[in-house]
Amino acid sequence: QVQLVESGGGLVQAGGSLRLSCAASGRFFSSYGMGWFRQAPGKERDFVGRISWSGANTYYADSVKGRFTISRDNAKNTVYLQMNSLKPEDTAVYYCAAQVASGKYSYWGQGTQVTVSS
Repeated sequence: QVQLVESGGGLVQAGGSLRLSCAASGRFFSSYGMGWFRQAPGKERDFVGRISWSGANTYYADSVKGRFTISRDNAKNTVYLQMNSLKPEDTAVYYCAAQVASGKYSYWGQGTQVTVSS
């Protein structure tokens, strides 16, 4: 069982930066791939990016590629989402999720709000 808690959201102007954190409790965090997702009002939850269990591999949605960076610190049981050059369309609730061996994202945090003003 893994429990995830996101933090670091807030209000930022377009062009600004934020870093989100996702702190995990429970065993075996370092064995899970981790993903970030977001959901804007009235829209479905979208994939943002993911990082492998070791941190060696990352993958991003086209909409954030080159602007967002995912990293992790397994010693701290934490995964990060660095967001640069933010745009109003990045406004959403951001969620982290743990990916179990089957590839399914089975554990989710409660989300943190990111609002980008124009």
